[in-house]
Amino acid sequence: MDRNSVKCKIGPSVLNADLSQLYVESQKLLDNGADYLHLDVMDGSFVPNLTFGHPVVKCLRKKIPNAFFETHMMVSDPEMWIEPMADAGVSQYTFHIEPVPQNVLPICRKVREAGMKVGLALKPGTGIEAVRQYIEHADMILIMTVEPGFGGQKFINDMMPKVQWLRHNYPLLDIEVDGGVGLNTINACAEAGANMIVSGTAIINSADQKAVIASLRETVESSIHKCNV
Repeated sequence: MDRNSVKCKIGPSVLNADLSQLYVESQKLLDNGADYLHLDVMDGSFVPNLTFGHPVVKCLRKKIPNAFFETHMMVSDPEMWIEPMADAGVSQYTFHIEPVPQNVLPICRKVREAGMKVGLALKPGTGIEAVRQYIEHADMILIMTVEPGFGGQKFINDMMPKVQWLRHNYPLLDIEVDGGVGLNTINACAEAGANMIVSGTAIINSADQKAVIASLRETVESSIHKCNV
């Protein structure tokens, strides 16, 4: 399988960081080898939790002008936040297809027109067939490996066939996994074909963030390499 242009990218989720020190924590993650920041945006409706919105992201962008920011929009009305997030300097806008089954394509177009990359996210209970027709319009597919809404949950290994199917059918697609991903579960993710790795607690709570990020990267890169041999 030719996957020469698929690169391993590690994107820590700042959800479990000390949010009163968001800039310091984010910069530390980047200094320790993170490729991008995964920013969890929740509206208290699509998921039963609230985090932060575009004003916080905009402030963070002013402090960190060059990093790749992905916002994971766990919101009931993803269309509503496209312009504010673009204005806040978001690089990739990843939204869930579940609340907007009829509007996925128009939202993809609007996100792209606003100058951001398009990510499509699937909850654990959503089958891969729900996203098949939209894959060509996205830059990345996010397979949730926990129920969205809270950090620190247990990884759901049964999600790996979705990742495998995507990698088999779309060898060059960016495929992200998010939820319970750490040193104990990275092998399953890498072998299934995920190349964008969101890890929260495992990185944030580690005494040596740099070592954890390096270890996650090594596992994924070795898997990509095996597929290229």
